[in-house]
Amino acid sequence: MKISIERATLLKAVGQAQSVVERRNTIPILANVLIEAEGGTVSFRATDLDIEVVDKADAKVDRAGATTVSAVMLHEIVRKLPDGALVSLTDDSAAGRLTVEAGRSTFSLATLPKEDFPVMASSEYTANFSAPAPVLRRLFDKSKFAISTEETRYYLNGVYMHVADGESGKALRCVATDGHRLARIDATLPDGAANMPGVIVPRKTVGELRKLLDDDEAQIAVSVSETKVRFATPLITLTSKVIDGTFPDYSRVIPTGNTKRLEVDAAEFAKAVDRVATVSSERSRAVKLQLDEDRLVLSVNAPDAGAAEEELAVAYGDERLEIGFNAKYLLEIASQVDRENAVFLFNSSGDPTLMREGNDTSAVYVVMPMRV
Repeated sequence: MKISIERATLLKAVGQAQSVVERRNTIPILANVLIEAEGGTVSFRATDLDIEVVDKADAKVDRAGATTVSAVMLHEIVRKLPDGALVSLTDDSAAGRLTVEAGRSTFSLATLPKEDFPVMASSEYTANFSAPAPVLRRLFDKSKFAISTEETRYYLNGVYMHVADGESGKALRCVATDGHRLARIDATLPDGAANMPGVIVPRKTVGELRKLLDDDEAQIAVSVSETKVRFATPLITLTSKVIDGTFPDYSRVIPTGNTKRLEVDAAEFAKAVDRVATVSSERSRAVKLQLDEDRLVLSVNAPDAGAAEEELAVAYGDERLEIGFNAKYLLEIASQVDRENAVFLFNSSGDPTLMREGNDTSAVYVVMPMRV
């Protein structure tokens, strides 16, 4: 194999591949990226056996072929090459070496046979549809903060993507929860998605998927089966196993009878929470909200560190209420608001609180209170 490729193109392709590779693994071939060159295209394939990413790029292919080389090493080399450099990759399979040349720099890297590289088994997908990148970006970006990191409840270690009954008919819905907070985001159901099985997309896949969704013009082809999910653009294909488990019935924890309504400028609220939380003890980070008519007082009392208080002008017309929250959870939820105002709906100081963006009900968040 012998190819010539522009540095920026190579860096982008290898960057996507190497981020999938697990840094610590006991199978040497899994640290490698499979490079396949044919026609005028070169593809870079990497896997950790749960996720597989294939990135295609245009290149001048002088001699077709395939080899595997350390993904992290190749990425580091390409990253340090000068901008605009033309990089040539030449594989000598007899010697087990890949030569990387750019300008006056030459690197010789150890390779492993392409035959040893595991290729993810193909799957029969029960649903195939396409969705604009901004729609998928919103669904996953606004829900991923609530993914659980607790390994024992593995079925909460991802985003539950499924078809649900939304406010205006069927919707494509993403839900994530860790038991303390919950995010539920809806989007218009794309054509072809109606018979999609509900799947739990793992946390790592959600992180990798984010790189496919940066282009606002892109249409993402989505394929879903009971065991796998695939997201593809013309140049990148990301295939992932889904979490084998049953996502709990989240609708039971979304309160419906919360009537005490607080409307507040989301950015001002987030900044105020951040300021008063500075003195809170790291372990609990509890912030108390005291609500009176059109007035909100945020306070923290940490006996060993000090106390803080800040008052905000808000829209609130219900009875006096005192309620406490974990500052980190409040900040994460407030930072999801794209519109100016956040609306909080309370019931009592011991019940879950609902938050949404203005009057928009397509994004709903729930946060459990703390005793303060």
